[in-house]
Amino acid sequence: MHIDTIASPDLAWQEEALCAQTGGDFFFPEPGSSVRDAKRICGLCPIRATCLDYAMTNDMRFGVWGGLSEKERLALRRTPRR
Repeated sequence: MHIDTIASPDLAWQEEALCAQTGGDFFFPEPGSSVRDAKRICGLCPIRATCLDYAMTNDMRFGVWGGLSEKERLALRRTPRR
């Protein structure tokens, strides 16, 4: 019997992220709420690029990832890459 397994991605970076130390409320606000504080915290985070890459690769639809809101990530995804 052969069972295929899917390798889980290395998510150790999430433990070092400032959002993990702050709490998810800022990064997953209620609809219509401000994301200003989340973006400010992300701007200070040393692994912001890794977070954004993860969100873009895994099509994360909600919350602030890598300092960008879901609408900003969607716009970035639509931008043609060279």
